[in-house]
Amino acid sequence: MAFPALRIGDLTATVPVVQGGMGVGISLSRLASAVANQGGIGVIAGAMIGMKEPDVIKNPVEANLRALRNEIEKAREMTNGIIGVNIMVALTTFSEMVRTAIEKRADIIFSGAGLPLDMPRILREVCDEKKEAFKTKLVPIISSARAASVIAKKWISRFNYLPDAFVVEGPKAGGHLGFKPGDIQSPEFALEKLVPEVVEAVKPFEDQFGRPVPIIAAGGVYTGADIKKFLDLGAAGVQMGTRFVATHECDADERFKQSYVDARQEDVTIISSPVGMPGRALSNDFIAASREGLKKPFKCVFHCVHTCQQEKTPYCIAQALLNAMRGNLERGFAFCGSNVFRIDKIISVRELMDSLQREFDDAKASLSKSVQSILGGSK
Repeated sequence: MAFPALRIGDLTATVPVVQGGMGVGISLSRLASAVANQGGIGVIAGAMIGMKEPDVIKNPVEANLRALRNEIEKAREMTNGIIGVNIMVALTTFSEMVRTAIEKRADIIFSGAGLPLDMPRILREVCDEKKEAFKTKLVPIISSARAASVIAKKWISRFNYLPDAFVVEGPKAGGHLGFKPGDIQSPEFALEKLVPEVVEAVKPFEDQFGRPVPIIAAGGVYTGADIKKFLDLGAAGVQMGTRFVATHECDADERFKQSYVDARQEDVTIISSPVGMPGRALSNDFIAASREGLKKPFKCVFHCVHTCQQEKTPYCIAQALLNAMRGNLERGFAFCGSNVFRIDKIISVRELMDSLQREFDDAKASLSKSVQSILGGSK
């Protein structure tokens, strides 16, 4: 049985899976296009996307914008599917990156690490300046029903624009987390609890505008059975990041991917990131040294994130993640989701998607048998 489609406005993904945007070079055009070619939504991550540009240190703003344009163009050459871009609100170049993604006709912009309150304004300005309608969908990434309501109310009151969808990301996600450290393990913030709350919170806005606002569940989604579980809770789709790292098409170095294959459950740790948020990563000597205060002060050359306090942090997060992406894990670390230890091999995106479909079908068949058994026993 085929997956139910994920519809975001006039976009239809035949597989309801969004590949999470993984910054500093983990998900670029190669991975995004491979996912899109399999019917999902491929996502290019905007964070420090210009790291390979020759002038990134001298001219980081233009280097990142140029790289974003190039990656969207390359993805378009490799797929006719849906291509999104992930742009963190905390980026110092947020507005410029959003504008560039719209001008290059990205299908969707996913935005978290803050409340993207001005995205509709940027879209409107681009449409007015270019005197044409750009159809890029705007999708905030949130971690609570309250955040969804705040964004929806602000967008409606200021721009008469309802978010095209929401990604609700739970505390089992990889990378930077939108939770206080003490809330990460709390059942009160489990994704299974958050999804129905967000679904309920957006209903009044759906009624007001007469159209659906799809909810996409993210953080700890690993199998086809997980996909079914969250669809049953009211989500229209899921977002997955960690599993796509362990694919041949992932844009990271093979040593980065192998660190996922080698990971044990006890290797997964929560760090205090220089950007002022907790983050989930694979523990290594670099992280241990930073916790012991053994790293030396550095000169910030990228100025990539508003919230980074360089005078208080022992290392540059952008440089650490860049080193890891290149396979130099002794000089950085790998962000990961909570289920990374379950990965045991590197496969193709197609193989991954096929396995999710089989698991989804098996979960549906198992439920059907259970229902039939209960009904049969009640006769």
